[in-house]
Amino acid sequence: MITFDNRGIGASSGAPATSIEQMATDAITFIKAMGFEQVDLFGFSMGGMIAQEIALMEPQLVRKMIIAGTGPAGGEGISNVARVTYLDMVRGFLTRQDPKQFLFFARTPGGIRAGKEFLARLKERSQNRDKEITVTALQAQLKALRRWGSKAPADLSKIHQPVLVANGDRDRMVPSVNTHDLARRLPNSDLIIYPDSGHGAVFQFHADFVPKALEFLAR
Repeated sequence: MITFDNRGIGASSGAPATSIEQMATDAITFIKAMGFEQVDLFGFSMGGMIAQEIALMEPQLVRKMIIAGTGPAGGEGISNVARVTYLDMVRGFLTRQDPKQFLFFARTPGGIRAGKEFLARLKERSQNRDKEITVTALQAQLKALRRWGSKAPADLSKIHQPVLVANGDRDRMVPSVNTHDLARRLPNSDLIIYPDSGHGAVFQFHADFVPKALEFLAR
């Protein structure tokens, strides 16, 4: 598996992109620079939007896709991600908690417990950690999400590759209705919806999700 930081994010230099299309173009450039003729894509949240754009721009590059916690262009509530993010950043500040506890997990006993376990796992890696996201990069990403949410819907029937679509049943950031919409509009898709979970469902149910993802890729 190969992961990389988008331009201007984490360890990557440069100015952060302000549109999903720019991020997809950067990812295509990276894939080709690595010498790969075809890849499987895994995209979480905004990464799932980027994966959709890659498949539409350069379909021959993509064998299969796994997209989680994401939605289609023009999807319901996606243009409000910035408002939800800033609100939960304030909630986190006022309660002295990581905003991801609110953004990624349901406010139920199971969701709260899963959020704490996820945040603890994030701290396990102590060396070669990415830099914290800058305010400039965060604003650029939220601008890209607003544009994506206001964009005209794409013709997803053009994406013929097998796609595994996953999310929780109560995603606040990218409302779960978008996940069902993706599964309906992608002609060759499998859908997983996890109960009592939100945007970070694949982190909450990682013990179930990872084997299913590997099985999907091995077909």
